[in-house]
Amino acid sequence: MSEFSLIHTHFKHLTAPHQHTVLGIGDDCAISNIPPNSQLVSCVDTLVAGRHFVHETSPHAIAYKSVAVNLSDLASMGATPYAILVGLSLPKFMANDNFCQAFAEGLAAACTPFGIELIGGDTTSSPILTISVTALGFVPHGQAITRQGACVGDVVCVSGTVGLASLALHGILDDLHGDGHANRPPKSLPEKLRQAMQYPAPQVALGRQLIGFANSMIDISDGLGQDLGHILTASNVGAVIDLDAIPSDALLDALPHAQKWQHQINGGDDYQLCLTMTKANFKQFNQSYPNSIFAIGEIVAQQGLTLMNHHQKVDLTVQGWEHF
Repeated sequence: MSEFSLIHTHFKHLTAPHQHTVLGIGDDCAISNIPPNSQLVSCVDTLVAGRHFVHETSPHAIAYKSVAVNLSDLASMGATPYAILVGLSLPKFMANDNFCQAFAEGLAAACTPFGIELIGGDTTSSPILTISVTALGFVPHGQAITRQGACVGDVVCVSGTVGLASLALHGILDDLHGDGHANRPPKSLPEKLRQAMQYPAPQVALGRQLIGFANSMIDISDGLGQDLGHILTASNVGAVIDLDAIPSDALLDALPHAQKWQHQINGGDDYQLCLTMTKANFKQFNQSYPNSIFAIGEIVAQQGLTLMNHHQKVDLTVQGWEHF
């Protein structure tokens, strides 16, 4: 299959045209209009086979997650996603209709709920499957939520359960290295864990709702402890976190505390939002959007991250995902 045949067959008409697109797939560049009083927000993430997903992962799940992780970045700044560009480096044995069709359907599954258009990209042959997605979004001028605004006295919040994706990966690694099932696919996991790892739900609507309420925000990709640490560093503050207040799940609660906390603090790949806001804003936001964010701690003046459990300090090394 040629590059142009692959693009025309599987990607050219994959998503619906967006009102802000002037020119999409088919030329050297895409052209877009930026809405009045808005700013363009952009991000890019690269996923590599064997590094970010195991080789047995379905092409549908690979494509979906490659988009979802970028939408999570946009959500963390309160942006509304608009379009994506996809760079696909594909081993020759995968350049067939079966793989490409399933991959395209995964892209569509991630884009369609948000009205996102695929406006361009590139394909090439490569010995390793690699996907780079660039996501574009818009935010009202001057209202993007960054990592720099956390203030002493702010409530630290998360948008949902963290730790399930890490627990899922731990189960796969146990299968790959522990009991001889070297080719056991992720679909052998319990459905809740498989969904958490392969089909995270980017918190796009919540990110928009938090504009004007949150002082700082980040998405949880490399571990709650490490990503919250980025807010603390950027804002020159510290935080005290109550481990028991972190939203959990029965699968995590069944573990010894030390293991559960490792998944929640250091696991990553959750793509929930971590944010800070004043106590007054927290109360007001919960009245308007109940049960959408959960308080887990407080911003303090003394720099660093302190973890507590029943008023006792917990000695847990914070070490999230490292790319190198």
